[in-house]
Amino acid sequence: MSVLDNFESWKDFLGNRLQQAEENGMNEGVMSTVAAEIGDYLAANVEPKNGEQRLLADLWHSADENEKQVLANTMINLVKNRKAH
Repeated sequence: MSVLDNFESWKDFLGNRLQQAEENGMNEGVMSTVAAEIGDYLAANVEPKNGEQRLLADLWHSADENEKQVLANTMINLVKNRKAH
């Protein structure tokens, strides 16, 4: 089973990678840039496997570059806030 098969697994995976990046001293600006690059890659190369991913893909494809950065930052906040609850 891939982490992409289930949205909860995907958020867990992202949260773990985010924590590792923070522990290794990566600043928020770099994390934000990397998140947008991952979004570009996923939108171009990975077929959504569930409704949440389909929504994110549709939003990504309709967004301009600034909006994509906001979406990437929102995903970072989503997994950060998830760890806090």
